[in-house]
Amino acid sequence: MDRVDLKPPADTVGQRADAYAAAPLLNCLLREVAEPHPVPGPRAVFRLPGTGRLLRVRPGRRPADPEVHAAGDWHRLGHSELVKLVAEELRRHTGLSNGDLPAEMIDSRDAVAALLTARARATAPEDPYLRSEQSLITGHPYHPAPKARGGGPVASWLPYAPEAHARFPLVLLGVREDQVAEEGDTSALDALGTAPPGYRLLPAHPWQLDLVARDLAPAFADGRLVRLGTTAFDAWPTAAIRTVYEPRRDLFLKFSLDVRITNDIRRLWRHDLLKLRRTDSAASAAFAAMGPPAAWLSDRGYRTAAFAFEELAVLVRDGLRGHLLPGATPLLAAGLAEGFEGSPLAATADPDAWWEAYLRQVIPPALTAFDAHGVVLEAHLQNTLVAVDAAGTPVQALFRDAEGAKVLPDVPRAAGWERLVYCLVVNHLSEIAAALAEHHPGLDPWPAARRELARHDLPEIPALLTAPTLPGKTNLLLRWTHADGADARYLPLPNPLADRG
Repeated sequence: MDRVDLKPPADTVGQRADAYAAAPLLNCLLREVAEPHPVPGPRAVFRLPGTGRLLRVRPGRRPADPEVHAAGDWHRLGHSELVKLVAEELRRHTGLSNGDLPAEMIDSRDAVAALLTARARATAPEDPYLRSEQSLITGHPYHPAPKARGGGPVASWLPYAPEAHARFPLVLLGVREDQVAEEGDTSALDALGTAPPGYRLLPAHPWQLDLVARDLAPAFADGRLVRLGTTAFDAWPTAAIRTVYEPRRDLFLKFSLDVRITNDIRRLWRHDLLKLRRTDSAASAAFAAMGPPAAWLSDRGYRTAAFAFEELAVLVRDGLRGHLLPGATPLLAAGLAEGFEGSPLAATADPDAWWEAYLRQVIPPALTAFDAHGVVLEAHLQNTLVAVDAAGTPVQALFRDAEGAKVLPDVPRAAGWERLVYCLVVNHLSEIAAALAEHHPGLDPWPAARRELARHDLPEIPALLTAPTLPGKTNLLLRWTHADGADARYLPLPNPLADRG
């Protein structure tokens, strides 16, 4: 990636960054805390119950132009003022204080400004798949700080940012053979370079090496670790940031990254790695039984150093080519929701047919994996690839991330179903449906979704199609109350599937 000017952004970039950062924060506030306060006019007004203040926004799937009512008039809020308003409301609403989350909200907005500046001077990848993975300037549309990068200097993370169209070589390490810990098929790692006698090859993410440099210094000093240079090729960071793709080798590698991104520090935790083979095997078996076109990108195995088990862990994931239908182009579902140059969602001349094709590819594998095989896919936007044919029509869905998947009865069926409904319907289909309706006014996407779901004979489907509410994750309150990132908490949201047809 070319060098970029890291000086404060121009006013136009700053204003765009404010808007990008305000939208998901407002989405969280309006979903989790605010109460509708209907008044005539084109703008939506809400009451904040903790402070009693009135908030007015331009409505839509990305709320904008927040204003607060004070001294008899409406006053425009910039992003920093919005953060202060939200923090005060949450202190009153929960009775708890939190100094970290407001700083993350500001960090997220400043990261967006840096990304916009860098992106304007970078060259987007020609490959539509990579373009879709690197398109997420907003990111999670219902998180208060979706673009926070741990509060570090921009120069420390920007070279590795997918949103800035980054690509970079990986660092190659040698781990002394008696210190290697691995499980599964990691043979792809040995093809990345040559390790000296008595050592095994271990690629590392350069940002992670910087973050844990002090902890690893003794291992470099005593020879348990040696530096072997860098790869002769660049890897492209995907939307997950810590997962990279090397197109020529058709290889995905997922690393630990000791940075909080959305709700979690993004380490490959030991407890997750140790159960990975069981979860991945269950998902692989489920998709093998289903057969094509649906596909599972297997997390084949991991390798690490025993003395830095989590810090240096790297996961080897299936590439795309062995799974894709001939002539199909994979696209990240989150990219389709956010938008990118060449997106077939925006370009389709027949949005109803496009949406029906999308539903036919995405819904059946997720429901079949759950009901017939006891596998709860984390089928949200960032874990789903939708492949399209030459006309841009969805013809295949590919799912990934064994770390986020669950297996019954490790979780009860009811809890697994709630998680699947949140990931598949609330997080995924609702966002694609809203993006389609935004690009194609007049489209009503929900009757088709209802018809597709009704085709599947699961005992939970009738309630899904008639319940007044669906579970929505409370990321703002989860982060404010210092809950564990894996401790999903839900609140009831209006069910768009109900009372239709």
